[in-house]
Amino acid sequence: MQTLRKRGVRTVQMATFALATATLVGCSTVQTPTKGDPLEGLNRTIFTVNDKLDQYALKPVAKGYVFITPQPVRDSVTNFFSNIGDVYIAANNLLQLKIADGVEDIMRIVINTVFGVGGLFDVATLAKLPKHDNDLGLTLGHYGVPAGPYLVLPLFGPSTLRDAVGSIGNYYVNPLSYIHPDGLSWALYGLNVVNTRANLLNAGDVLEGAALDKYSFVRNAYLQRRQYLLSDGKQSQSLPNYGDEAPLPKYDDVDSGAAAAPAGTQGAAAKASAASGATAATPPQAASGATGTAAAPEAASGSSETPPLDLNGGPETTQIPAGQLVPPTRFSFPSFKLR
Repeated sequence: MQTLRKRGVRTVQMATFALATATLVGCSTVQTPTKGDPLEGLNRTIFTVNDKLDQYALKPVAKGYVFITPQPVRDSVTNFFSNIGDVYIAANNLLQLKIADGVEDIMRIVINTVFGVGGLFDVATLAKLPKHDNDLGLTLGHYGVPAGPYLVLPLFGPSTLRDAVGSIGNYYVNPLSYIHPDGLSWALYGLNVVNTRANLLNAGDVLEGAALDKYSFVRNAYLQRRQYLLSDGKQSQSLPNYGDEAPLPKYDDVDSGAAAAPAGTQGAAAKASAASGATAATPPQAASGATGTAAAPEAASGSSETPPLDLNGGPETTQIPAGQLVPPTRFSFPSFKLR
């Protein structure tokens, strides 16, 4: 009874601290808050305070932790706290009547605790038992409780009103809360925070370089992630339906009908086309003064099956092999296709 009373006092102290911080910065407002974030001014202020605390306190400690702790040891610490977290996840899966997931979580706890030396090694993953993600906030959402406005909690970071209430349940379900003496319990909580921050060092560096507005980026990522988890990963985005659009033109038929397309081109347009394309259609011998050899390109190419196309219908104009012509452009000037 006395232990529960102490833990209740501790929870009240934490809530008082959060309320005091919110009161100190409550004067911050935003002229046009984002939909779903009516407390944006307050949230941005708390976010800035948390970011500075992380920048000057938590991040340096995490870097020192990485520097002095070998990678295998950090992996074992991560597995240990992950195994403890499976207790909380299993409880919420069972509350949501996800019996199969709950049984898998219990099996993970047993296997990792027994064969993984108290959870230091993740043997359950090697045994093909999936790792789930669940909490009381998702359980409340599963039963229809709305998320409420977006909140940034002092020291705890992004949340919503529903998730903030659910985090209280996390404290009482977490086995670390029942370790004695209390100093050891808080030491393990602190180690978990530092180890988690150490695992996110690279992600933090990416966020620093990629996000123009860190607050908006973190808020949107958090809300989308929570919605994804609430929908059991089955949320699908509405993609446009391209099935009703007109089919693409068949360009394979262009060459076969190219000879007929410019056949009616007459007058100045055809003469200008012939003049501008003479060097491309006529071999060098014709450019040096030879006349009457308009069919030389066809002979040079070795193709004598298709007769040359006369653009103007007269013998004095330049003739172009039909296979070298593509449909005319918008100004009725024929274009040439390079082989």
